[in-house]
Amino acid sequence: MDEVILTGPTEGIATLQINRPEARNALNQNVRKLLAEHFTALGQDSETRCIVLTGGDKFFAAGADLRDIAECSAIDMHLRQVHLLWAAIANCPKPVIAAVNGYALGGGCELAMHADIIIAGENASFGQPEIRVGIMPGAGGTQRLVRAVGKFQAMKMLLTGLPITGREAFSMGLASEVVEDAKVQERAQELARIIAGMPPLSATQIKEVLLAGMDAPLGTALTLERKAFHLLFAGHDQKEGMTAFFEKRKPVFIGR
Repeated sequence: MDEVILTGPTEGIATLQINRPEARNALNQNVRKLLAEHFTALGQDSETRCIVLTGGDKFFAAGADLRDIAECSAIDMHLRQVHLLWAAIANCPKPVIAAVNGYALGGGCELAMHADIIIAGENASFGQPEIRVGIMPGAGGTQRLVRAVGKFQAMKMLLTGLPITGREAFSMGLASEVVEDAKVQERAQELARIIAGMPPLSATQIKEVLLAGMDAPLGTALTLERKAFHLLFAGHDQKEGMTAFFEKRKPVFIGR
């Protein structure tokens, strides 16, 4: 049984589903490797315009599979080079939507935070409970979380290990939208269709500039934005988009 299932790309949308229901989609090394391989390939695939990442309608990912690491030494953990697998997701140039039902705990919460948009079910459960087993987040949980929700909310989640619901995650800025649990997958696909219909170069430039500028001084970030804005005027899609606007028709974007 494949532990990560790829569907598509169909009409520009590729869907990746973690498929370890017996372990509540806990992230083992094989799942991380498969995700890295898929994100690397899809990031280079011209047919893919948006990626939906999901665990299905019951749970997103319940954290790292502790059976994989319980007996590891510090050197063992270092030699696993897991950060390179996470980097393949973080560096994917295509827009990524995480569709989160159920548990998104520990590594699962960190995985969701690698996405660009998070659609959460009302009863989803986000958390970083690593402290409860004597460790701490190791895939961006301290750094991405504080950037999303601020110091005081992040400290509460990290130091207590207590989870929050999808609605709480939305109110704190950890989710883009919160919807009924039964509508999470549908809504994620709906947004993916909207994004897939946009000019691909604009989408990838927006993602690149936003992420690169987040931690840069404002002046530097604005320069990055301005240069990317100018660059898009060299492409077919800018001419097509503006011509279609004047002609009152739907544009056809080709990513060039």
